[in-house]
Amino acid sequence: MIASSCHMRSIKIVFNFVHDTMQSYRGDSMSRYKKNSITIIGAIGLGTGVMISAGIFALMGQVAELGGKWFPLIFILGGIVTAFSAYSYIKLSNTFPSAGGIGMYLVKEYGKGTLTAFAALLMALSMVINQSLVARTFGTYTLQLFDAGENSFWIPILGVALLIFAFIVNISGNKFIQSFTSVVSLLKIAGLLIFVGTGLLVANFTFIPAESTAQAPDTTIMGFVAAIALTILSFKGFTTITSQGEEIVEPNKNVGRAIIFSIAISLVVYILIAWAVSSNLPLNEIIEKQNYALAAAAEPSLGKLGLWFTVIIAIIATISGIIVSVFSVSRMLAMLTDMKLIPHSHFGMPGNIQRHTLVYTIIVAMVLTVLFDLSRIASMGAILYLIMDMIIHWGLLTKLKQEVNANRFVVSIAFILDGIVLIAFLWVKVKTDILIVIVSIIVMLVTYFGERWFLRNRSSNIKPTH
Repeated sequence: MIASSCHMRSIKIVFNFVHDTMQSYRGDSMSRYKKNSITIIGAIGLGTGVMISAGIFALMGQVAELGGKWFPLIFILGGIVTAFSAYSYIKLSNTFPSAGGIGMYLVKEYGKGTLTAFAALLMALSMVINQSLVARTFGTYTLQLFDAGENSFWIPILGVALLIFAFIVNISGNKFIQSFTSVVSLLKIAGLLIFVGTGLLVANFTFIPAESTAQAPDTTIMGFVAAIALTILSFKGFTTITSQGEEIVEPNKNVGRAIIFSIAISLVVYILIAWAVSSNLPLNEIIEKQNYALAAAAEPSLGKLGLWFTVIIAIIATISGIIVSVFSVSRMLAMLTDMKLIPHSHFGMPGNIQRHTLVYTIIVAMVLTVLFDLSRIASMGAILYLIMDMIIHWGLLTKLKQEVNANRFVVSIAFILDGIVLIAFLWVKVKTDILIVIVSIIVMLVTYFGERWFLRNRSSNIKPTH
């Protein structure tokens, strides 16, 4: 009770802080959309900034638990599924570059109706869920330096502190954000490659997983396929690039290029890290220490220095990841608000709508950070994202055949692969953690019917003009 009270008190303090900070930024320092304000290097930095964060630091153990000792191969399969999926987004971004990103693509596919608002909110929710995943990962890894324990109340407190920092950076404007995330992305990739190099050097560059005296859990085909869902979650950060469509230099070409480069860079880093971890840490220990698997893998071979180094890289990675994620989702929500697809209230805050959606994003992420653990956060994020992804592919297949020059076979494969992975993941979760499946279904039902009620009520209140 004391810890819970402390958490809720922290959120109240942060809410007041956010409100006060908004009051101090009455000037329009975060102007909505600045054409040519983001270079292709900056866009790649934004994409890798989101991807190479909690996805690899927090999900490694969960992927290993479902996929077994050869789990590094699952990241390759996840990269393949993501590549098919990214094809749809590249084609859509080439045709409709927009600061609304996925929200705008859905409008083009389905019009300004319930399905568009529902799918866009699923994407926004999955991104906010990912922010809470990143925030808790930040807290978990930071506490490895202090032996505070996995269930310490400091984990959500540190996560909330990171969200505050992300808010402050985001009100500083595009130029600072892309410069900050590009530098930080470069630092963390370099640090992770050092981790990989030393880890593989200690393991004599063997592809054979480290042996264990303990009994590892049995791996099933459904579990192996379900694990791909979590790796997809670690790649989905590429979608944040679509939200900078109006701001990237030559968006019709560079949005797609930034997506391709971001996925390729992340895939190489993921494979090398998974290889290094599996070579240095037995499967049962990776699963046991799944919330901080990279730090656990560094300590046996490199000692305390390795632990410190890995934790510092994790801190850098999570900081950059959450900044870009907040940057992207606030823009998409602002666009949906402008289009009258979602309700909006100022709550007495100054500034434009995008600032308000930034505050809402931070507040919801903080609540999730306090209430849910890493495993359940990741599971809900994967379910919501895959459903939204399938809606995007289906719309491109059936609604935009004439407007977008896309290969229908490739888009169909993307849709089918998403469906297979989603079914496998739901099957495994029904058997192991049915509560998160029920919660996900409730969230989707409330979102859909809530949007349906809002849009019907809004249209009935619009007086006809004569």
